[in-house]
Amino acid sequence: MEPFYPLCLYLCHKCHLVQVEEVQSPAHIFTDYAYFSSYSQTWLEHSKKYAEMAIDRFKLTSASQVVELASNDGYLLQYFKEKGIPVLGVEPAANVAVKALNKGIPTEVKFFGVQTAIELCEDNKQADLLIGNNVLAHVPDINDFVAGMKRALKPKGVITMEFPHLYQLMTHNQFDTIYHEHFSYFSLHAVSGIFLHHGLEIFDCEELPTHGGSLRIYATHKELKKQMSQRLLDLNKKEETAGMKNKEYYFSFKEKVHKTKRSALDFLIKAKNQGKKIAGFGAPAKGNTFLNFCGIRSDFIDFTVDDTPAKQGRFLPGTHIPIKAAHALKEEKPDYVVILPWNFKDEIAKKHSYIKDWGAKFVVFIPETKILE
Repeated sequence: MEPFYPLCLYLCHKCHLVQVEEVQSPAHIFTDYAYFSSYSQTWLEHSKKYAEMAIDRFKLTSASQVVELASNDGYLLQYFKEKGIPVLGVEPAANVAVKALNKGIPTEVKFFGVQTAIELCEDNKQADLLIGNNVLAHVPDINDFVAGMKRALKPKGVITMEFPHLYQLMTHNQFDTIYHEHFSYFSLHAVSGIFLHHGLEIFDCEELPTHGGSLRIYATHKELKKQMSQRLLDLNKKEETAGMKNKEYYFSFKEKVHKTKRSALDFLIKAKNQGKKIAGFGAPAKGNTFLNFCGIRSDFIDFTVDDTPAKQGRFLPGTHIPIKAAHALKEEKPDYVVILPWNFKDEIAKKHSYIKDWGAKFVVFIPETKILE
């Protein structure tokens, strides 16, 4: 029978880290991975802009070493390589890493932790800039991972990490970003405590619009005693004012989630009763959380489309909604197209605006049900 797993969030009353219980090993989830970062133009533009900023801010040269953890298909490191800066990716998914290797991006196919950090040090690959984009939440043993970063960083090196910000998740009801690939959900308060525990200190941060609201943190060795930025002080105050250091803040989330479910089902039932054809766009992990929680299957959404060839011809887990190539939209001409990766809704709506030719409209359900005009 098809396996299903419990999806429950746990809150540590001491450090306020929010986690799921580990029910699948990282090797099972990430060794053969179906997500390729380079398929999103929005994400490539974000990555190129970051690389330009980092090269300028940290004065990176051909004598520097940039290391990215969970480097995927080389989507980011390619921009450093173009500038003649030595790069190295660490990526556990062999099927994704081969894409980076084909681009000429040196890549180690392994999980990162203390042992991998020791090996990097032995190979003189300690980082001047150590990067991790949307990986911190994917790590079940967060202490091993952060301890590894401490070892892999040069004495004056800098770490930057990007991850979905728990404050934004809860404020905007992004419950579909809770799934088994994401073991942890971070506030600035919680992540600061983890880094300090391992001798690393966050000295700056940025609130980003990516993935519905992300946080980019800047950290270095605690002993350097870098001055904390005003942005960091302001965000600490913002989280504290919101109540993120009190457990009651977290327990108010449940009813918001149920309200979104009722709203989505109300829209879909009315549309189907009117004889409308509904398709989905995308086959992201967040979409599976949303669809399974709401009980939305192929009786509501006939099919979904995705630009990633590795997903086409398959079915969404649990709901068994078929995944097709994007040209199926022109062939089937649905009345509504539900964008499941709502964090890319603007890019998707612009690229596939041709659905307006037959009067179709895009719909999103997070943070609330909305028909895009």
